[in-house]
Amino acid sequence: MKRHIYIIVTFSLTVALNSCGEQPNTADQVAIQSAASMDQRIQITQAQFEQSNMILGTLEEKSFPNLIFVNGMIDVPPENRAVVNATMGGYITTTSLLVGDVVRKGQVLVTIENPEFIKLQQEYLEVSEQLSYLKSEYDRQVRMNAENITSQKSYLKAESEYKTAVAKHTGLDKQLRMINISPSSVRSGNISSAVSIYAPISGSITKVNISKGSYLSPATEILEIIDTDHIHLELSVFEKDILKIKKGQEIDFKIPEASSDTYKAEVHLVGTSIEENRTIKVHGHINNEEQTDFLTGMFIDAHIITSTAFAKAVPNQAVVEVDGLFYVLVLDQKEGDTYYFNQEEVVVKRSYNGFTELENKSSFDSETTFLIQGAFNLLGD
Repeated sequence: MKRHIYIIVTFSLTVALNSCGEQPNTADQVAIQSAASMDQRIQITQAQFEQSNMILGTLEEKSFPNLIFVNGMIDVPPENRAVVNATMGGYITTTSLLVGDVVRKGQVLVTIENPEFIKLQQEYLEVSEQLSYLKSEYDRQVRMNAENITSQKSYLKAESEYKTAVAKHTGLDKQLRMINISPSSVRSGNISSAVSIYAPISGSITKVNISKGSYLSPATEILEIIDTDHIHLELSVFEKDILKIKKGQEIDFKIPEASSDTYKAEVHLVGTSIEENRTIKVHGHINNEEQTDFLTGMFIDAHIITSTAFAKAVPNQAVVEVDGLFYVLVLDQKEGDTYYFNQEEVVVKRSYNGFTELENKSSFDSETTFLIQGAFNLLGD
């Protein structure tokens, strides 16, 4: 739509005066100046107004929050993340899991084999057999010592041997349990060269670092399991902003690589130590978490709302940027089926949630009417 500049009146008056050969009097000069003052206005007919779906509006009272912009990632609490290791080394005999597989707590993850497992079970059996004999001998020495029919040396020797065997038996029992071998099964004569490693939590496998036949040392990370039933935001806030962050403040965040949607969360915990990059960790809980399908490690852009103030504002569509400057169209008057707009330069203070606060809004009052939809088509011409 092209701008209609009012030059017709000026041109007509000039032609009329020149044709009569007369000099313009004061009234004529006022008329010419009045017409010239209208030259800068933009004219829109009622038909054009309706065809372009234009809308008029006034300043509205809107809330504008004070924001702290941060970034971070989707993460899970420490108790929802498990790294699986082997207490003793061995060779992988079975493994069928891949990244992304879902496992339940107690499920067999891998099986490893090592001759040392056999040796450990043999030692446990030997001590178990000795323990019953040493216990009976110690009890005998206790009775004889009470009746003064044995030497103190024999009594102390029996006591020492029995208690040493008990300590060794207890230690071997704990070692067997740590590698998931049942001591009662060993006492029944079941000795195995292979042990199974079980899932400590339920969740999804995110890392697998072994393959069948490979040797697994106790320091090797077998795999990682993450339970995503509860996820949260792990944000990094700069030192200069941290004193403004409080528990319960609202967080708006986006996942720019995956979606343009905005999600809600709130500050749950504020860290008390400063990282090497001069940031502090802030922990946020996601609203309606059960309705999301985020993945751990997703990068997020977020802002934390620290406070809110109310101000007069216009919709974002009412403000048009032209060559680095911002303008609005203010309704000057309406005559018949024609609207007349003045182009006013404004200074944008801030924008939020579809509305823009103007720095120089004091030049407008509550009766000022703006073109809040369709201004771009006019100022962009």
